Amino acid sequence: MEWSLQDAKNQFSRVVQKARIEGPQIVTLRGERAAVVLSASDYDALRAGRPSLVDALLSGPAWDDELTDAVAARATTPSRDIAL
Repeated sequence: MEWSLQDAKNQFSRVVQKARIEGPQIVTLRGERAAVVLSASDYDALRAGRPSLVDALLSGPAWDDELTDAVAARATTPSRDIAL
């Protein structure tokens, strides 16, 4: 079902109930789709199986020995004077 933003604001509890019972509820702004209200279970189903940002970053390509050595050999002091 589609709701204008004003109607969705005025009847938010009804929008949420319908999302839980009937499925996603579309909210329009000036006749254009602007948002979708989902039930928590629908949202969880969308998120299921998707890696978190941390998982995605940790699963990146492995560092080869050359890169590991370069990182380990870098200077541990700042490259410029940071005291002001």
